[in-house]
Amino acid sequence: MMSDAVADSGASYAKDDDPELVRQAVPFGLKTMEGLLDENPDDERLLTALASGFTQYAYAFVQTDADLADLSGQLEVARAGHERARKLFLRARDYGLRGLEVRHKGLRGALLAGGDLAKPLGALKREDVPLLYWTASSWALAISDGKNDMSLVAELPQAVGMMERALSLDEGWGEGSLHEFFVSYDATRTEAEGGGPARAREHLDHALALSKGEKLGPRVAYAEGVLVGLQDRAEFTRTLTDVLHIDAEAVPRYRLANILAQRRARALLAHADDLFL
Repeated sequence: MMSDAVADSGASYAKDDDPELVRQAVPFGLKTMEGLLDENPDDERLLTALASGFTQYAYAFVQTDADLADLSGQLEVARAGHERARKLFLRARDYGLRGLEVRHKGLRGALLAGGDLAKPLGALKREDVPLLYWTASSWALAISDGKNDMSLVAELPQAVGMMERALSLDEGWGEGSLHEFFVSYDATRTEAEGGGPARAREHLDHALALSKGEKLGPRVAYAEGVLVGLQDRAEFTRTLTDVLHIDAEAVPRYRLANILAQRRARALLAHADDLFL
């Protein structure tokens, strides 16, 4: 009962309007869940909550701080922040892999080994999508923070393959979260590689439709990933200014995420001179 209650605690954080309070509270909650997991090592809900919790905490409060330090020219602070974020993302990934292994024996080893994943991923079902999403997200983010580790970078196909499988199983999961991943990912790929600005825009449109335009993160991701790459400063400024004019607290379940998205939008606008030639 305690494990179930703690595993469900993330929803209360999502509705909070005080990011600094959440920043300080989440680590205690995560460590509490880890303690409970020691007593219940195969508890799928705890493993999913830990994969989700560590991914969101690392991105919202560690990765973002490192990115802002990068923009401000604080290179040592940024380097240390990205390294800490990488470790937290890998911890999240490992919890996700454990959860998938509980559901499908042998899957963890197959994913870590790489190669042809069509058969192991093909066995997954719609109810596996949450674990797939959080495991793949944390894996991809760890790779982004560990570009100097070629063995880790070589594992990107596993993360992308998992996310593609999740998208095929339940496109609407997380009200556009799967498409939001591909907004950022396709911004890093050329059209020849299956990505590019037009493809990222398609995913943005899907993400906005599925969330009824209530999630601000996809727009910020598009501005940062695609519009900076295109060096379209006018559209970048318009998009992020529009984000700042939306009431971040209008939809309680997205309150914290939208406040954080607006915080990132302000920082990007403040450093536009560093992003555009």
